[in-house]
Amino acid sequence: MAEQTTSSIVIDAPPAEVMAVIADFASYPSWATGVTTADVTVPGADGRAEQVFFALDVTPIKDEYTLVYDWDGDREVTWTLGEGKMLKALDGRYSLRDLGTGSTEVTYSLALDVSIPLIGMLKRKGEKILIDAALKGLKKRVESL
Repeated sequence: MAEQTTSSIVIDAPPAEVMAVIADFASYPSWATGVTTADVTVPGADGRAEQVFFALDVTPIKDEYTLVYDWDGDREVTWTLGEGKMLKALDGRYSLRDLGTGSTEVTYSLALDVSIPLIGMLKRKGEKILIDAALKGLKKRVESL
């Protein structure tokens, strides 16, 4: 991923519990800011989605798109844009590191590109808003279960 934005958070749960919430796309509209729809379109052999259709409405981005996922156990999940309307690229990764204390450090990396011209600084700001909202939402969701 080129020119990505990255942030981390510690969640008070083991990696398997965190990854279970990440893989539960049906619940995204209840905790992931801006996600109004998250439908698995191609299930994976291991029970985790290979492709997911999303509808997103978070200023400045409103789009419908499909992401293609690659899972590495409870350690990491990466995704790339399959197709989108406004988005030209959306590459991301959640990396989970077991802290050995029942807690997990989650690092979220994101690189996006849109079909309308955006100043680099504005694009990075959008990535940062998406990442911060996603990490805080993920932490709240995992720790409430």
